[in-house]
Amino acid sequence: MKMTITERILADHAGLESVKPGQLVNCKVDIALANDITAPISIKEFRRIGAKKVFDKERVVFVADHFAPNKDIESAMQVKMVRDFSAEFGITNFYDAGTMGVEHTLLPEKGLVGPGDLVIGADSHTCTYGALGAFASGVGSTDLAAAMITGEAWYRVPETMLFNLKGKPRKWVGGKDVILYIIGKIGVDGALYKAMEYTGDMIGHLTQDDRFTICNMAIEAGAKNGIFTADAVTKEYVNGRFKREAKYYASDPGANYSEKFDINADDIELMVAFPHLPSNTRGISKVGEVKIDQVVIGSCTNGRYSDLKVTAEILRGKKVAKGVRLIVIPATPLIYKQAMNAGLFDVFMDANAVVSTPTCGPCLGGHMGILAEGEKALSTTNRNFVGRMGHRKSEIYLAGPAVAAATAIAGKICSPEDVL
Repeated sequence: MKMTITERILADHAGLESVKPGQLVNCKVDIALANDITAPISIKEFRRIGAKKVFDKERVVFVADHFAPNKDIESAMQVKMVRDFSAEFGITNFYDAGTMGVEHTLLPEKGLVGPGDLVIGADSHTCTYGALGAFASGVGSTDLAAAMITGEAWYRVPETMLFNLKGKPRKWVGGKDVILYIIGKIGVDGALYKAMEYTGDMIGHLTQDDRFTICNMAIEAGAKNGIFTADAVTKEYVNGRFKREAKYYASDPGANYSEKFDINADDIELMVAFPHLPSNTRGISKVGEVKIDQVVIGSCTNGRYSDLKVTAEILRGKKVAKGVRLIVIPATPLIYKQAMNAGLFDVFMDANAVVSTPTCGPCLGGHMGILAEGEKALSTTNRNFVGRMGHRKSEIYLAGPAVAAATAIAGKICSPEDVL
């Protein structure tokens, strides 16, 4: 039976020769992940059930990234619960202040996830790891508790949508622009419980970081997962990093897809998602006059070193506009150190930006940049729902780091060409 890459991974992890869309399967998981918001719920379920051990001390991963460093007593108690559980059950991969980073950037960087894996995470943006050729999907905390105990999870095999990415992206256009363009075309429920598979010659022009960004936002189209077939770029990324043996899957020629889309690079300009949905997108040429109070560059979507390099390239020698706050958040300690040693922090601080320790922070309205009533933010994060980053009467616009850096300088949403 001819299968897509998603179906092949699920079949192998279910111990079956083949699967088909709609089929219910029970799969062995390679990694079970949770953070400081979702892990405490899983831990409470774990204890309520009366479990005595986790299925594998090295494959249960906890990252305290959402409210870390702890912003208040409640968040401190949340992390303490995870810290104590990790000590009690010998969890090898618990990342606390000093070692923690934004989870979906940290795990690939640490080599904890890789090609061919099946990853279950109590965070919706777990789908990020599809960029490595893995099946990765978010679940609820109770499902995560069951996976922590059994090392297994059940799935309904999703249908797959194929996106044929063609051509070479324009200057400054990156993975964020590609996925915002796609979500704008299909809508926030356009891929509901489906796999979003990417192919085409554009992929050769996309960095590994671009691919992480594209898969990260599959959930913003309602997808179960996003996925690329691993290529030379992926293999270079995981070589010497991934801690287990990689297994490379690909879709069979003639595999069945529910829908197919051709996405042409020439049609994709720098993109901006207007409030209050990631699908409410416009090309930069159609944005108009939108003044901004705050710019955030970071998160599991765009807090990688390549994002910070783009930011510094545009900011160098310039100042953030009066009345605008620019917050730059490297996603992991390694990225923080790389940016600092490369002199990027000097560029940011000379421009009057704030540089934060790694954290999810403002992305979910946690801390490090909460919006007041009536304020507008341009953010490289992944969601712009009502109240997502603060007051319910604030507004969030989503874009990539190039637009974000230019916007911070101009005080209004604009292209890098407008400030360089």
